[in-house]
Amino acid sequence: MPTDHPVAAPRPAELRRWRRYLAEERAEAAVYTQLAARRQGEEREILLALARAENRHAAHWEKLLGEHAGRPRKPAMRSRLLIALARRFGSVFVLALAQRAESRSDYGEDDHATAAMAADEQIHEEVVRSLAVRGRARISGTFRAAVFGMNDGLVSNLALVLGIGASGVATGTVMLTGLAGLLAGALSMGAGEYVSIRSQRELLEASTPSDSAHQAVGDLDVDANELALVYRARGMSATEAQTRAEERLATHNPALPPVRTAAHSLEEIGSAWQAAASSFCFFASGAIIPVLPYLFGMTGWPAVALAAGLVGAALVVTGAIVGVLSGAPPLRRALRQLAIGWGAAAATYLLGLAFGTSLA
Repeated sequence: MPTDHPVAAPRPAELRRWRRYLAEERAEAAVYTQLAARRQGEEREILLALARAENRHAAHWEKLLGEHAGRPRKPAMRSRLLIALARRFGSVFVLALAQRAESRSDYGEDDHATAAMAADEQIHEEVVRSLAVRGRARISGTFRAAVFGMNDGLVSNLALVLGIGASGVATGTVMLTGLAGLLAGALSMGAGEYVSIRSQRELLEASTPSDSAHQAVGDLDVDANELALVYRARGMSATEAQTRAEERLATHNPALPPVRTAAHSLEEIGSAWQAAASSFCFFASGAIIPVLPYLFGMTGWPAVALAAGLVGAALVVTGAIVGVLSGAPPLRRALRQLAIGWGAAAATYLLGLAFGTSLA
């Protein structure tokens, strides 16, 4: 008569890993709950559904731990930071961090996690990525102007200040050159951003169907059906255009507003004035950093080293932020920004030394 074999007790390493999983699942559920509290409509429902899924995963680890669960363990520092950010901000930045957290799941290689749980985590990453894309679209115009403005101010004015300083001119000249570069660059960036965004909006507005054409649809001759020509001009075949026009005539309601196919794109582009102001302010805030040592009376190598160090720190921060928001590794983006900025400044500094030597 067969006998039941006793189930082996979990090893200490397994218990530690399960407790860590449990803490992280609870933390992720808290993040999504906090994010949902700052959302409405469909996004709120999606985030609450994600929180429920994470709670199901937590229940799995609670069941496995059983009497070994012990006191609730604190999640990792990054998870606690994510909860705090979600509670206070609920921004696309938090969604981008949550996306990276979902991508780090180890369930696919853990025999104690079910295949459904591993699949859930992969799908969760795509869900959060899609939510983050919505947020990125809403801030794309202004954010792009802000980031580019800051980086341009940091790199261009550092290169300008170091290049002029290396030529051997007086400290006052270096400082005035840096301030002039700040003002000229900020005005140029702001004006250029305004023209760029405004031009994009005008092109899209010109592509939006007019109200008068919408009102005229109801009076069209059904047999001639000029509306089919509109759809053919938009790229449909003659048969597709005729079918679409007949459907449109059958369902036309002049009381309803026309469909604005370019409206969503206009929202993504953002305001030209906001983008220009953002570009101006961020360029100026970046461009003032390499001038600070000279404003405080420093000269020579100490001023060069401090300016390069301050700009390097700022480039690392902006590069990491761009990396997080774009879903890329933040360290790699930060180091890339640093290499580009310091490389441009070093080249200009060497040219300044060369010109200073030739003029001496």
